Amino acid sequence: MKTLSIFRSFTFVPLSLLALAATTSVRVLTEHGLSREKTDQLTASQANGQAARAKPKELQVSNAPIPTRVLVQSPVETDTELQIICLFESSPENTLHGSLAEINEKLKGLLDKIRKPALFRGEFGETLMFAPPAGTLAVKRILIVGLGDSESFTSQRMELVGSIVYRESSRLGVAHPFFAPTILDGGVTKFGTGDVAERFYTGFLRGARTKKVLEDSGASPRAVIEDLTFLAGPTHAADTQQGIERALANPPN
Repeated sequence: MKTLSIFRSFTFVPLSLLALAATTSVRVLTEHGLSREKTDQLTASQANGQAARAKPKELQVSNAPIPTRVLVQSPVETDTELQIICLFESSPENTLHGSLAEINEKLKGLLDKIRKPALFRGEFGETLMFAPPAGTLAVKRILIVGLGDSESFTSQRMELVGSIVYRESSRLGVAHPFFAPTILDGGVTKFGTGDVAERFYTGFLRGARTKKVLEDSGASPRAVIEDLTFLAGPTHAADTQQGIERALANPPN
């Protein structure tokens, strides 16, 4: 009998421990499951937040005859068929800043190499187009428009730039051109971004109207430009949008 009693005692203890272990395991697994679920939710939330931050802000321009948006993005980051930028006259005092310096760095100093009096002078209205070498910029082609002398520059020059952008984009068969004035990054800061945008868009629409007359006369193929993206910095986006809308509110007679 004593032997049986001892056996029962040893048998009962392991069963109790197993029951306790099973209960603990269920609780731990449940808590782990909840913790894992919370972790997954947090990870998903962080990923969504990062995606939202990664997407650049854009402002749509109301009542534009050619759909137009202001995109808060640097021309260094664009991935499009044609990116247009502007450069002042190629002289030592006209140094590159901001996005222009970044573009030059990405292109391994190519802008510095071509900005010579004997090469690309940057004269007002002068243009130069090239395809960035592989591994530098994502954009397929870059069009540079010269702004001329920085000392005598006025925002009125941007009207011609606007018409050049429309005509060159149309001639090249580009449906979605991206434009960045890069005036501030060229070192000229005394003109408001809204005024620059208004002048540019006035010229852009002038190019579109001229194209329409030629089309209606059978002297030109149909326009291929579907929309325009105007790049601006985060502190200048609203002013740029307002400038474009002023150009729309004051059409030529």
